[in-house]
Amino acid sequence: MRTGKRTRRRARRRKQIAGACIVILLILLILGLAGILLWRNIKISQRKSDSGKDAVTEQEMTQENKTETITETQTEAVTEPPVSLGISAEDLYSANAFLVRTKTGETLLDKGSAEQIYPASMTKVMTAVVILENISDLQAEVRLSEEMFDELYRQEASLAGFLPGETVTARDLLYGVMLPSGAECCTGLADYIAGSEEGFADLMNRKAAELGMENTHFVNASGLHDPGHYTTAADMAKLMEYALRNDTFKEIASSAWHSTEPTDMHPDGITVYNTLFGSMTEEIRDSGVITGGKTGYTGEAGLCLASFAEINGETFILVTAGADGNHETEQFHVLDAYAVYRALEF
Repeated sequence: MRTGKRTRRRARRRKQIAGACIVILLILLILGLAGILLWRNIKISQRKSDSGKDAVTEQEMTQENKTETITETQTEAVTEPPVSLGISAEDLYSANAFLVRTKTGETLLDKGSAEQIYPASMTKVMTAVVILENISDLQAEVRLSEEMFDELYRQEASLAGFLPGETVTARDLLYGVMLPSGAECCTGLADYIAGSEEGFADLMNRKAAELGMENTHFVNASGLHDPGHYTTAADMAKLMEYALRNDTFKEIASSAWHSTEPTDMHPDGITVYNTLFGSMTEEIRDSGVITGGKTGYTGEAGLCLASFAEINGETFILVTAGADGNHETEQFHVLDAYAVYRALEF
């Protein structure tokens, strides 16, 4: 009897243990399934999140592209008002001419601008540029040697009025270069800066190369005629545009006259006058159409002029060369400049 009871108890325990194992297995299975479902939900959420980020990024990129396109369109739409010229190249006295609108770089007139010309005293634009870029103190005193004048007298070069052995400030000599076209001012400053005029010409040619003046070569600082001293109207316009970026140059080139400081030989100083304004008729001078510039003349170069005009808030540069005449005739280079600037139509 006892044996039967024990057997029944063992059977019940086995059933209980088996039931507990089944329950445990079911719990583990449920937990496993729950873990799998949770892992899948996390993955799905990550994919949705990444997808949302991509969508936002694409939307932002699209918006940026649209903004760039709008900006580009707006930039293209902001164009300068057109300017035309109511005069033709055939109407000019000058054999060569080149007119540029500096604001846009637009060429408005071209008459043989790539042809080789002799610049005569237009050379002094480059002389002034090299001086300004190589003398830090324009109050520096420069002595004009006696020997220098002998050669200038021999060549009948134009002079500002300073004397052999005189000591003058670099500033006053610079005005002497640009206004009365004084060769003694050019040579004196060339010697002071480079030790010789030949050395100074090397500096001029380096600057010309730097500015892309591919058809230009300088031999001296004053523009006295030499077969190896040449340029083009287009190159001169390029130089003039560069020079006008310097406020000191612009101020000098547009001055009608200048009184120098007292010197050892001129205790009251001297007054020099701009040959450009002196070459104008009263009508042209009073009109104020031509703002400034540099004249030039030799028998080989003809009447030349590198000028600029400020009209409607813009700067225009005109270079003319090869006009017939001389200092005693009508100043055809000035007449050309006046006619061209007045013919600008906005």
